[in-house]
Amino acid sequence: MAGHGYEVLAVRYGSRVSTRRENFLNYHLYGEPDAGQVVDYYFWVIRDAERVIVVDTGFAPAAGRSRGRTGTGTPASMLPGLGIDTATVGQVIVTHAHYDHIGNLAEFPAAEVVMSQAEYDFWTGPVAARHQFAAFAKTAEIGHLRSLRDDGRLTLIRGTHSPAPGVELTEVGGHTFGQLVVLAEGMAGRVVLASDALHLYAELERDWPYHIVTDLPGMYRAYDLLGELAA
Repeated sequence: MAGHGYEVLAVRYGSRVSTRRENFLNYHLYGEPDAGQVVDYYFWVIRDAERVIVVDTGFAPAAGRSRGRTGTGTPASMLPGLGIDTATVGQVIVTHAHYDHIGNLAEFPAAEVVMSQAEYDFWTGPVAARHQFAAFAKTAEIGHLRSLRDDGRLTLIRGTHSPAPGVELTEVGGHTFGQLVVLAEGMAGRVVLASDALHLYAELERDWPYHIVTDLPGMYRAYDLLGELAA
């Protein structure tokens, strides 16, 4: 990954007011009082003089409102303020297919979309229709992923993959079956974009798993990997 110096931007596009009990799996096991917590929503941009890569595309405004999320915009409305023309985005990395990460993929009609094979297979398979999974996805948005594949614009990866020089994707699972972590060679060193492999610092610092989980051992392993990368 050496030899690159990307600018990496975290773009906050939404938030919600929540509690620890709502956010952490089986919070009652810790014997600690509940407390309020603000959860922020981001997408990310990796750019240099040659390319612009967007990591995730947030929730669609209507989907956010229906779930009580406060949104400030979509990538297409916010990127121009960062000096980015959406038409210059050559790749969109999808870390996973929850509604708050693929809600605005259609804003990038010419970009290559990259995600894990395991993630795609799960969400286009029969188990994803069960309510405990379907509650966090939108049928039309999964349908759009199918269309992207039919159009030859969806690249599906396994394990690790480098979609561009100085950028590496690592499949960790846990939160979803094919959750990805993104590593980018930034101007001051390696940048780790955990996405929803780690929503809140307490997951890593207190060992409190997030409440939305498909594979708990996998989630713990992802925390261990992120701890190693941070060190």
